[in-house]
Amino acid sequence: MSDVAIRVEGLGKRYHIRHETGPRYRSLREDLTASVRKLLRHGGAGPTEDKVIGNEEDFWALREVSFEVNQGEVLGIIGRNGAGKSTLLKILSRITEPTEGRVRIRGRAASLLEVGTGFHPELTGRENIYLNGVILGMTRAHVRRRFDEIVEFADVKRFLDTPVKHFSSGMYVRLAFAVAAHLDPEILVVDEVLAVGDAEFQRKCLGKMHDVGKSGRTVLFVSHNMAAVKSLTTRSLVLDGGRVSFVGPTGPAIEFYLHEALRLGADTRAERFGRGLHTSICSVRLLDGAGGTAHIYKPGEHLRLEVTFETDGQSGLSMEALMLDASRSNLALASLYQFHGQTLPTVAGTYVCILDFAPVWLAAGQYSFDVTTSEINANWDHYVQTAVEFTVPFSNPEDRAWNFMQSYGYGALALLCREPTVMTPVADVRSNRENKQLDP
Repeated sequence: MSDVAIRVEGLGKRYHIRHETGPRYRSLREDLTASVRKLLRHGGAGPTEDKVIGNEEDFWALREVSFEVNQGEVLGIIGRNGAGKSTLLKILSRITEPTEGRVRIRGRAASLLEVGTGFHPELTGRENIYLNGVILGMTRAHVRRRFDEIVEFADVKRFLDTPVKHFSSGMYVRLAFAVAAHLDPEILVVDEVLAVGDAEFQRKCLGKMHDVGKSGRTVLFVSHNMAAVKSLTTRSLVLDGGRVSFVGPTGPAIEFYLHEALRLGADTRAERFGRGLHTSICSVRLLDGAGGTAHIYKPGEHLRLEVTFETDGQSGLSMEALMLDASRSNLALASLYQFHGQTLPTVAGTYVCILDFAPVWLAAGQYSFDVTTSEINANWDHYVQTAVEFTVPFSNPEDRAWNFMQSYGYGALALLCREPTVMTPVADVRSNRENKQLDP
């Protein structure tokens, strides 16, 4: 076990829950009356008129979870809400006990599971830094050595001697993250802290997490931000219904998670597209390289839509596809007639067409296509809103490390130069211009 920092074997956590089927509370009078009736009936030995208020069941938040994390590894943990991620981290952080299985942890662990966990509201920011350091197993001298770095990172120097009950949620999370990240635990457990705070703070957190990962410390990182998971981790674990559904390199893990999420969303969305006056769009799907249904698009690859439609053979019909971002802002338009001079068939029937678009460099985020048929230069005939949805999990043009995301506010398209940009000294540019002017 020399290279293993965390070993989880057959881990399970069971909760006992009750489903209420009647009033949750009874009055004192009702309880006293029921007790008297019990005593009056056969000395209290017979049946009573008590009703079952609720039925109970066992709920397994985790079941048969097993994995290992090597020393110095940054492991991502992803999954839908309710998949068991937070329960797993609470067990690893020794906040709650498992029902079955065991966990072996080698090294001192620090956890940042909720904003301001371990803070005392009546104590000042300064006092809470020392208090949190002690909770994390640090000495006062150790905290003192890192104190200035913590305060600078959290940017709360002005309010350092103010009770933290007066802090905003942003100040809370900045200070909490700063303490946990700067006190050098061997193992750092982080649960969705990057979802809180402004863009500048999130950028600082990502930078710090990169530094922590490169320092040789072990990190467990839970987040719904797939770009952050992609950039920070090399291996990820996908939880679904309390069980491990995938463990492997982060890229394939994210694809697996998003594919399952979008597949479930597609299964629950009725594909009753209706019909127009002359046409009816029956189905739309995004295609992968093998011609199968895709829910993820990798920037730089061909983007292909398969549209199945019916037509009554009316002449002068076209088809359009509009690409939209997560805010449903229009990004791009494709038109069979306006761009290519093509029309829909003039023989009635059901047809399948594939719109094969050139590669585009999209920012990481959520996208959709509205697909419509139209009477050329007149009206839409059958317009289907959000005919297909897809995700771009990561966008790094030319394999650069920086992830271009919708949420950064720079737009959705990466504009790439066709050739390397030539940079010429100003003196040479002037000399060339002068020489051209002197030429007869």
